[in-house]
Amino acid sequence: MRITGTGHASMRIDTAAGSILCDPWVNPAYFASWFPFPDNSQLDWETLGDVDYLYVSHLHRDHFDAEHLKRFISKKATVLLPEYPTSQLEDELRELGFTSFLRTKSDEVHELDGGLKVMIQALISPTDGPIGDSSLWVEYDGIRVLNQNDARPADLTRFNELGHVHAHMLQFSGAIWYPMVYELPENAKTAFGKQKRERQFDRTWRYIDDLKADHVFPIAGPPCFLDDELWQFNDIHGDEGNIFPDQSVFMSEYAKVGGTNGIVLLPGSVSEINKDKSATTTHPVPIDEFFANKKQHLEEMRERKRPIIEAEKASWRHPEIDVLGELKKRIEPLLEESIYLAKGVGGPVRFDLVSYEGEEIESIVVDFPGKQVRPYADEKVRYRFRTQRELIEHLIFIDEGDWVNSLFLSCRFSAARIGQYNEFVYAFFKCLSEERLQYAEGWYDEHEKAVDAEDIQFGDWTVQRRCPHLKADLSRFGIVDGNVLTCQLHGWKFDLPSGRCLTGVGHKIRASRTES
Repeated sequence: MRITGTGHASMRIDTAAGSILCDPWVNPAYFASWFPFPDNSQLDWETLGDVDYLYVSHLHRDHFDAEHLKRFISKKATVLLPEYPTSQLEDELRELGFTSFLRTKSDEVHELDGGLKVMIQALISPTDGPIGDSSLWVEYDGIRVLNQNDARPADLTRFNELGHVHAHMLQFSGAIWYPMVYELPENAKTAFGKQKRERQFDRTWRYIDDLKADHVFPIAGPPCFLDDELWQFNDIHGDEGNIFPDQSVFMSEYAKVGGTNGIVLLPGSVSEINKDKSATTTHPVPIDEFFANKKQHLEEMRERKRPIIEAEKASWRHPEIDVLGELKKRIEPLLEESIYLAKGVGGPVRFDLVSYEGEEIESIVVDFPGKQVRPYADEKVRYRFRTQRELIEHLIFIDEGDWVNSLFLSCRFSAARIGQYNEFVYAFFKCLSEERLQYAEGWYDEHEKAVDAEDIQFGDWTVQRRCPHLKADLSRFGIVDGNVLTCQLHGWKFDLPSGRCLTGVGHKIRASRTES
């Protein structure tokens, strides 16, 4: 089995029974803030795109590149479609010209022509990607590969049940806006960033240990930031709190925990995975030399991509749009229908819209208890976001139904909040369409009603086995330090004596002292 690196979370898997292209991303994403690193735009995409099968794991724009899919990927390819609760991924691919779809069943092996086998595990909580993330398992002639990309399953049991995995591809770097955009003292921001960076690696080590594959491939990150306004987010400034470590950092950290089987794929790298557990890998340029010159590569790429960024920025401005009026028209009907998300947010959320020069233009409140969008009235708010008015204009102009997968991941904003992290805020702004909102409301409804009676022991504590956040198995991901339990899958913390969640609103845990 041959695996060709095509950048970020993208790869081409070739077997004698067919080829699969996964998550091709080339064009900038999230308001031209994210670019693939290393640069993959100069690969021979005409050849790479001539494949038998296409797998798009989910709709995050660093995995779903509509422009690239339309231009370069063969429309004769059969799409391996995850079993998602909404049809949006299929609908968008059909609009791009794809007509052949294999609608897979989650966790079910599908045998394709020539003995090629695939299985897609779909994760479908409102916090998984843009309502859905997935992993792809492939087997041919006894060789098995798991492309986990940036999915975070509670465990990898199902993949282990299918036999020993030879190659494991998974995320190791950040893909979020926290803590960089928060209005915090620099020392606090560094401390929070360092904690997040460490949690990212800890989670990666757990997944690697779960699967025990012969070879581990760090993928799905990091992006690079080429706009001058975002340049500081690249991990080239000696900031120990930077959450975007690259593949060379992964290899160094992996070695510290005894990892000896890591393989880095640059765009154009080719790795042959063999039955005898060996792998032969060739690279377009020497790996160590490439990362030693990372800053130089980024600076060259920044100059080359500058016209693209400037063209993107010129397209955002739509001054004819009445932002308040349009937001009322679009969001208030969703607030009226929202029960769980509105209750979960529990207070007003404020947007301060500013000009490009930073001059404040207007402040708008999405009032969740009051179920309305209105001007800010000098009140205390749960969350406050500050961003360019042009970005909100553009979101309205393109009728964007997912502000997380556009505005927030762009990092082109600043944020402040009172109290703990509130996942419902971001869940709501991911669901600015009727279909998405109804799904999220139904999921939270069922989730709230679900009762997990199984308990486990942590020293002096008896605790429910499943994390109240997203039901990760705490017997595997839970760590107790004093009276605080941490679920390492997403870093959520719980005070055991009270059961209170210390990380976010809601999600109380069931815990009690173990009777001796």
